[in-house]
Amino acid sequence: MSLRNNAEPSYEVLLLHRHSSPRLKFVFLAVLSCLIFCPAAAYDPLDPNGNVSIRWDVMSWTTDGYMASVTITNLQLFRHFMSPGWTLGWRWAKKEIIWAMLGAQAVEQGDCSKFKLNIPHSCKRDPKVVDLLPNAPFNQQFTNCCKGGVLASWGQDPIASVAAFQISVGLSGTSNKTVKLPKNFTLLGPGPGYTCGPAKLVPSTHFLSPDGRRKAQALMTWNVTCTYSKFLASEKPSCCVSLSAFYSPKIVPCPGCACGCPTNNNSCILANSTLLKKEGINTPRKDNAPLLQCTKHMCPVRIHWHIKYNYELYWRVKIAITNFDFRRNYTQWTLVANHPNLNNVTQVFSFNYKSLSAYQDINDTGMFYGMKFYNDLLMEAGPSGNAQSEFLMEKDKNTFTLRHGWGFPRKIYFNGEECLLPPPDQYPFLPNSANVHYVAVSKVAAFALLIFLCIF
Repeated sequence: MSLRNNAEPSYEVLLLHRHSSPRLKFVFLAVLSCLIFCPAAAYDPLDPNGNVSIRWDVMSWTTDGYMASVTITNLQLFRHFMSPGWTLGWRWAKKEIIWAMLGAQAVEQGDCSKFKLNIPHSCKRDPKVVDLLPNAPFNQQFTNCCKGGVLASWGQDPIASVAAFQISVGLSGTSNKTVKLPKNFTLLGPGPGYTCGPAKLVPSTHFLSPDGRRKAQALMTWNVTCTYSKFLASEKPSCCVSLSAFYSPKIVPCPGCACGCPTNNNSCILANSTLLKKEGINTPRKDNAPLLQCTKHMCPVRIHWHIKYNYELYWRVKIAITNFDFRRNYTQWTLVANHPNLNNVTQVFSFNYKSLSAYQDINDTGMFYGMKFYNDLLMEAGPSGNAQSEFLMEKDKNTFTLRHGWGFPRKIYFNGEECLLPPPDQYPFLPNSANVHYVAVSKVAAFALLIFLCIF
């Protein structure tokens, strides 16, 4: 039954509305709760299938436990693990211990006082494990280990996005029926943001011999999947975007207090402060607390997007990345941009570029990252704390325009974190048609006046 021409609702409609409103309220509250508390908050529209996979392969049984190979694979397209790297934690289901490890180490040994002869590597009920440093002794290394916890994103370098270590577990049981899976997995990378699901038994992993002629398999395999949520990582952005264009003298800065406002006089340092000459001022702290340059936006990183040239068949954009943190440099950084014309990128200068097609029919997202040994390390704030590049895009006559801010990005991510863009009503716009027409008419009038003076 419908209402048309502002007719008054009938008694039946009012009765239906009165009886259905509690149900509608319940549905509304259920949907709202799911949006707030459900794991769907970890969904990223630019990387819908991105996650971190942790696979445990039991390779052999020991007298009181098992020997396992643990593989961490970063399947995220553009989010990587920067220094000081990943930290993996879990809680044992029984009273297991770690006898020994290769390629990684437990942060704490715990209370192992009841062991007299052989002292375990860790007796913690909830161990925390970190990667070894690149200079680790050879007899402590394992395949794909010893990177200091740094993992590249899958889209940037699939080979460097894998880490592994070997672990010898005791007091755990010596068969598929007696071994209990660890629980309450946690992953830091290096800060918070990851949520891990429960360990699940999966079909045993198969391994090929070096000559490819023999296939072996793990005795037991379980898998853990961890997803990232920016809401868990931080309440505030960690980067911002400023804009400019050749056709406008206006430079749109990052929004004020984009990443928070300074709380006291010691929360930031001026660019020309004498404190920067103090020894150790650039040394990172254990809690990873930043030391930012005083700015209006107070962001560790700023991305500047400048529309530089407009050719007949192409247009050119310049991107500049500036680090405002005096205590942090960014290794293997990534910058992801979302713009409809990124489907026609012709040439990129001084950056590597890779198209990211999260959806097969849509190609409007691309990832920029530094060239190895050239600019893949963004230095701390200062004269060297920046990187920049330019790129050409071929025009699509059906869609290209410089009006209404079309030439600026829809989204910008730095190191997997979405950056705050200025409000659209502040974008640099083309001069309105009246002004352009006025200039053109003025030129024609001046030219006609010149001819008139020459003739007469």
